[in-house]
Amino acid sequence: MGLTSPSGRSLRAVSNSVLLVIAACFALPILWLLVASLDTSATLSLKLPESLSLKNFAEVMTPELAFVPLGNSLMLAGGCAIITVVVAVLAAYPLSRYRMRVNKPFLYGILFGTCLPITAMMVPVYSLFVSLNLIDSLGGTILFLAATSLPMAIWMMKNFMDSVPISLEEAAWMDGASMLTTLSRVVVPLMRPGIAVVFIFVFIGAWGNFFVPFVLLLSPDKQPAAVSIFAFFGQHGTVAYGRLAAFSLVYSVPVLALYVFVSRVLGGGSALAGAVKG
Repeated sequence: MGLTSPSGRSLRAVSNSVLLVIAACFALPILWLLVASLDTSATLSLKLPESLSLKNFAEVMTPELAFVPLGNSLMLAGGCAIITVVVAVLAAYPLSRYRMRVNKPFLYGILFGTCLPITAMMVPVYSLFVSLNLIDSLGGTILFLAATSLPMAIWMMKNFMDSVPISLEEAAWMDGASMLTTLSRVVVPLMRPGIAVVFIFVFIGAWGNFFVPFVLLLSPDKQPAAVSIFAFFGQHGTVAYGRLAAFSLVYSVPVLALYVFVSRVLGGGSALAGAVKG
């Protein structure tokens, strides 16, 4: 029974209708953001503005509303992603290359760590941060975000590392290279696409994290953009939808730019194919 049969055409029509509904659910909020950001009298409903204006962007692009929070977000998300990727590579290497009895229990423990709700941990974490005098510390918040991102990052990195043939490392060992040298000069360059995926995954998770910075960072000048959106949303008991939409678009630009940059610099799957040729 092919797609040209009556039942096949009906199934295709139903599937296309479902996909169109799902696409509309994603497209309508994005369309509202674009339209509301150019409307000085925007409301919660989607309507065409009487005149297009960039006034909302001009009011949002100030140090207090945009530049400082975005800089804090870049610091938190970037620091978290770098630390997580480095530690995940070092942790995934023995899990991928050595067959030990602790491998499977350790991986199951990592998998369990991904299931722990962050809200359940924040009370003891807050108490620990108070005792260590790390409340309102960007460095302490970065380390905690990296710790919460590590379980999934190690699991993903181990799977990517399994795809790199160990024969390439054995050839390097025959030439006198150490394990750290083979890891940094053979394994890591060949798994750049995987590293890019993990980096973007961790960065986006930290970039959009509201709860952890909201609890651990008290000073307004240290809070990231995810928290400043909340503060901006409730000003004076009303919601300035136009400025909120403009801020949301500005907030999305760094993530899109990072995705394009990382995918071009670290992406590409031809390195592994060339390495194992012949």
